[in-house]
Amino acid sequence: MTDEQEQVQPSGVWATAVGVARVRALESARENALFRDPLAQAFAAAGGLWPSAPLPDDEAARRRRLGVAFSIVIRTKFLDDLLRQASASGIRQVVLLGAGMDSRAFRMDWPEGTRLFEVDTAAPLHFKASVLRREQAVPRCERRTVTVDLREDWPGALAAAGHDPAAPTVWIAEGLLIYLPEDAVEVLLARITAQSAVGSRMGLTLGSRGVIERFGADAVPGSAASMWVSEMPDDPIGWLAGHGWEAAGHTLRERAAAYGRPISAPPQHDEGPGGLISAVRR
Repeated sequence: MTDEQEQVQPSGVWATAVGVARVRALESARENALFRDPLAQAFAAAGGLWPSAPLPDDEAARRRRLGVAFSIVIRTKFLDDLLRQASASGIRQVVLLGAGMDSRAFRMDWPEGTRLFEVDTAAPLHFKASVLRREQAVPRCERRTVTVDLREDWPGALAAAGHDPAAPTVWIAEGLLIYLPEDAVEVLLARITAQSAVGSRMGLTLGSRGVIERFGADAVPGSAASMWVSEMPDDPIGWLAGHGWEAAGHTLRERAAAYGRPISAPPQHDEGPGGLISAVRR
């Protein structure tokens, strides 16, 4: 059976990972790209999202789509930097929760001895594997996939795959928590904390307050925004402190300016606390 026959086509929440790959492919083609993801176009093409679809004619819908794409670019750069800093501090375990089409195992330089776990359900991992085979992609670290639903016993599956909770880990939950109800977010964070040695690090992206109303109210059924269900707590830093993490929050506007992509338009609403979170286990 060929890869094309085996390949499961994107659907539901995990299909949004292919949309993220399309955004990363477009960014990678820029002369001044904030990162290069050479596998992103292959993921997008396999999912039927390449060449990229034209922008909507409706101006509001156009702004929303461009806004989401921009946030994906900035958060990718933010988490790339966080991972490099974690590696420089000596951490050699990386866990990508809801890994989707993340290709950091293949596109980033990793210190010797790094073990990277990609945790996701069977469908996206199977889809991803078929693309990786066709591209003959070779990881730059020890890469292990963990096939499990995050609503199930994923810590047990992660341990079975070789994760050592006694050693520091850097955890990434990128574009994930907004798709989980608040009680599921609490459970996820409690499980992360239980598997984190002192000195572990974490990178999270949280939906800013009011983002569901602004982007999801008239979202097209099946689109990413139509599946958003939770936003950040009023005090994300205090929330994480309650779980044993010392955190810092950054706004999209702040990080965009730092990366040389300033947002020229004035804020249309109170931006509140930042949804790009870096944290250290104390």
